[in-house]
Amino acid sequence: MTEPARTPAPVAKKPLGKTLLGIVGSIGAVAALFTMTPAEESGRKVEAHVTADGAATLRHVAGPQYLTAYRDIVGVVTICDGDTSDVKAGQVAKPAECTARLERQLIVHAEGVVACVPQLYGREHQVTAAVLLAYNIGVRGFCGSTAARLFRAGRWANGCRAFGMWNKAGGRVVRGLTLRRGRETAECLRGLA
Repeated sequence: MTEPARTPAPVAKKPLGKTLLGIVGSIGAVAALFTMTPAEESGRKVEAHVTADGAATLRHVAGPQYLTAYRDIVGVVTICDGDTSDVKAGQVAKPAECTARLERQLIVHAEGVVACVPQLYGREHQVTAAVLLAYNIGVRGFCGSTAARLFRAGRWANGCRAFGMWNKAGGRVVRGLTLRRGRETAECLRGLA
């Protein structure tokens, strides 16, 4: 006896997810975020090719790839390019997973930053710097910061300069964070009159 032919179940189409480009409104910001975030978080240099629709392809050029989870300066379990979300001690990732993690985290952080400071949308250098800062201090930290308040008031240069307040870890000033805030501030000030 033969089985009756079955009609395959319809395949649900995946909804188009949010894209980093759609959130930040600048292809330059997308490219900068995909290259600057690894440099800041892990010291890794990557090349990013970003298409007109915002899709990015990354290529590792130099520097460490943290494919095995480690504890950061304050003891938080971290993997890849500073990702602390859903990471367990000893966990191992493949390079493609690190790229996917980076994109997911950039989208989450950019979405939160632009939601609390909509004026950042399309401002290439300021949104790049703000997302970099939030990637390090968290969206809640950024949204409650003096920088965010000054950006909402249209005081762009002052907002950029306020990044320097976030140079501590574990209650003490950390030279690496001070240098990082300086680089973020310089990025943020680009293009301002």
